Amino acid sequence: MSGDNVSSTGILMRKEQIAIIAFAGWLISITVFMIFTQRVDFIVFFVLSLIGLLIIVELIGLTYLQPGYLRYILYLLAAGIAIFSAIIVVKVMVLLGE
Repeated sequence: MSGDNVSSTGILMRKEQIAIIAFAGWLISITVFMIFTQRVDFIVFFVLSLIGLLIIVELIGLTYLQPGYLRYILYLLAAGIAIFSAIIVVKVMVLLGE
């Protein structure tokens, strides 16, 4: 065995590990910014985290192959978009009710 070969689980990080770290950094940045501005809003946090997740999924997605873990993330995105749609509908109903 040669010492030149590095396995994918060795020193180099895989795409999904980098994506998890990037997403955690994004969530921490959102939280810190909200705390500094003293305006903590769950809906804004949810929307910004959904945007971050959409960006990361787009960056780690492969063109012709779809890894198994990406399928589950897409289910999570679909649920997030459904919740976002419900939030928008509630906000529109509140505006129309006034």
